[in-house]
Amino acid sequence: MRICSEGLRDSMGRLRNRIPITVALLQMVAFAGAMRFDLQSGSSKCIAEDINKNAMTVGKYSVINPLDGYPVPDSHKTTIRVTSPDGHHYHYADSVENGDFAFTAAEGGNYMTCFWAPEHKPPFTLSIDFDWKTGFAAKDWSKVAKKDQIEEMELELMKLLDTVTSIHDEMYYLREREEEMQVLNRATNSKMATFSFLSIFVCLCVAGMQLWHLKTFFERKKLI
Repeated sequence: MRICSEGLRDSMGRLRNRIPITVALLQMVAFAGAMRFDLQSGSSKCIAEDINKNAMTVGKYSVINPLDGYPVPDSHKTTIRVTSPDGHHYHYADSVENGDFAFTAAEGGNYMTCFWAPEHKPPFTLSIDFDWKTGFAAKDWSKVAKKDQIEEMELELMKLLDTVTSIHDEMYYLREREEEMQVLNRATNSKMATFSFLSIFVCLCVAGMQLWHLKTFFERKKLI
């Protein structure tokens, strides 16, 4: 029993040494979707995110207030719409300064988040903070830890397990996309082969008609 306990103690010690590195990597993943961009008045900007089926996604956006200490003017509010690859609306807000959305993807593919700025004269530029997280990064692990009253190491292990699961799902998703591309390539090659044979057949028919026309012309002129 002492040998097993010492081995377990050594393993737990090595795990504790690796936890800071793991936490740093997880934090990098969590902040990968944050961005700030400029939007001209009277124009729009769309951001696409490739999301797997049944994956959780959350987004948060806010317009940078150009007037510190005052409310955001109506001219600097934006309209936002989130749509699925099939065109279904998952979120819509008109003339807002900030907001958020959260949903589970019903189908895999590129989801679009589009921002519109109202037209104004003279024109101006909006600055928008946008944080879009999917999969593992979309989970609020602080609430999970508070709810379940679990230890820090157990929480990190749960994060690692969820990361591995996310990578596993992503690999299967990429495999499905690869199979779809292979089917599309085979169908395209088949259509190109059919088109090539059809083109050769048409060329031969045209050449035969030209030869027949020339023969008829020379026979009419009694040259042959």
